[in-house]
Amino acid sequence: MQALKSVTKPSKQRKALYQAPDHIRYKLFAAPLSKELRASHGVKTLPARTGDKVRVVRGDHKGFEGKITRVDRGKYRIYVEGLTREKVDGTAVFVPVHPSKIVITSLNLDDKWRKKILERKKEARKKAEAIQKPPKEVVEAREEIVEEKVVIEEKPKAKKTRAKKRTVKKAAAKEIEKEKVEAKVEEKPKTRKTRAKRKTTKKAEGGA
Repeated sequence: MQALKSVTKPSKQRKALYQAPDHIRYKLFAAPLSKELRASHGVKTLPARTGDKVRVVRGDHKGFEGKITRVDRGKYRIYVEGLTREKVDGTAVFVPVHPSKIVITSLNLDDKWRKKILERKKEARKKAEAIQKPPKEVVEAREEIVEEKVVIEEKPKAKKTRAKKRTVKKAAAKEIEKEKVEAKVEEKPKTRKTRAKRKTTKKAEGGA
């Protein structure tokens, strides 16, 4: 089966797009389903086909709803019933719309193969969700392991021994002694007056 190779060069990407085989062009016509269809079928996207009812969600014709009348895989465009424009000569022409600008509101399920595609995609999505979400038993087991680790990591605080208590008391006593010494140094004793100073002060008082 032929498949497109993933490339990063823009010119090669455009070349691969325009030279893509028909089975790959079919996949490039995928459009998102409406919320109602997504809920009922369990599928997000599906290639647009003739007979599907669509709603235009981007561009100048935003909000227009109609049925697909034709799909042009060569130009990557679809044509919606009622979506036309007038030419200069007055004739009406269908407006081409890219499949990325539409939302499928109703599916044409006349083809049995399309029903099988829907079932297959639905099952694949369920399997993917089951792989992503582990079972409840596994989740509960993980939570128990985490709780046990937390309990082990939370070790009880070690009690202070007698030796530690003594060292703390000694350190506190040393700090108190230092504070007392500093206080004594700051509080200097008052110097007593000598006899000579007393005589001078008495003479000064007598002369006054």
